[in-house]
Amino acid sequence: MPAPARTPETAAAVWQVITTMYEAYSAGDRARIDACLDQEATVWDSGTAELLFGKPDLDRVREERPTAGKGPTETGLETYGQVVDVFGDIAVLRFWLRVEFAPDASAGELRPELVRNTAVLRRGGDARWRIVHLHEDVRQPGGIPVGDH
Repeated sequence: MPAPARTPETAAAVWQVITTMYEAYSAGDRARIDACLDQEATVWDSGTAELLFGKPDLDRVREERPTAGKGPTETGLETYGQVVDVFGDIAVLRFWLRVEFAPDASAGELRPELVRNTAVLRRGGDARWRIVHLHEDVRQPGGIPVGDH
């Protein structure tokens, strides 16, 4: 395999897919999230044990997630620490995701969730990068009181 090629423009285009996806998540815009994903993408979702195959599996898991008002309230997402390698029309991206939560009325401050991620993206015939595989790995569970471990 050839050494990775990484121009600033290509790395920025790959990273933009991730930032767009999480901006869309924060806005509740499922269509915009889906535009970042290949229809057959596989996902190791942080809240699900099984490997998800394509949009139908992802939609099923989305429908099973708690509705608003159940559990801690997310107040913000931050993606950072990206490392991008590009091999022709394939990119491998590693990054961190930090999820912040609103304080709980009875428990006080809630600690953030820290998730390390690996995404594999492919540039299609339309020159757009899309995620073909996403692997989420929770390193610090969040939404629990700061004093709890």
